[in-house]
Amino acid sequence: MRRTVAIAGATGLVGSHLLNSLLTDPAIEKVYALGRKPLTISHEKLTFIHVNFDALPTLPPLDEVYLALGTTIKVAGSKEAFSKVDFTYNLAVAKAALVAGAKKIGVVSSIGADAHSNSFYPQIKGQLEDALKALKPEGLVIVRPSILLGDRKSLGQPTRRGEEISIALAKLFNPFLPKAFRAIEATKVANALRVEVPKTTGVLMIDSAHLHQY
Repeated sequence: MRRTVAIAGATGLVGSHLLNSLLTDPAIEKVYALGRKPLTISHEKLTFIHVNFDALPTLPPLDEVYLALGTTIKVAGSKEAFSKVDFTYNLAVAKAALVAGAKKIGVVSSIGADAHSNSFYPQIKGQLEDALKALKPEGLVIVRPSILLGDRKSLGQPTRRGEEISIALAKLFNPFLPKAFRAIEATKVANALRVEVPKTTGVLMIDSAHLHQY
């Protein structure tokens, strides 16, 4: 049987590639994209569901859910607002998807994610990982990419000056860095989720070093 999936964060760097990948996957019958702004693409498999992430509606029957919601503290405006998007909203979507019958979850986390980290960003990512594990889905795939490579401008995303500098340095030193710390194409992160989520039972953690193979 072909699968029905949902994705949150389909307009982001990884999410946009993941959405396209899901739409072209012949094993997938239907893709529901959850968001606050309409998508700029249309497809016979795609249904956009306008949502308020603070009060999610009942979702249609699902097999899998993909979580790619993310922001920055600068864009969000505060640590609290950042946490609301990266932790609270992703977790809310996961819970709603499980109620709708989803058995598998895929999530975009980050290199160094650790709920006990002294740094805020990896701490929030680690807390989300732990919260998703506690939901005990049939399968959970966590990808932990390093610096993401991709065209944010084409997505209409704001320029991230610090990220631009990091990417430039990463490209320069990538040949000399261990794979775990090399910048990684967003397309590879998206493809890892598309490939691994449907066949995973239990928890599968894919670090940045292994994402390069997808």
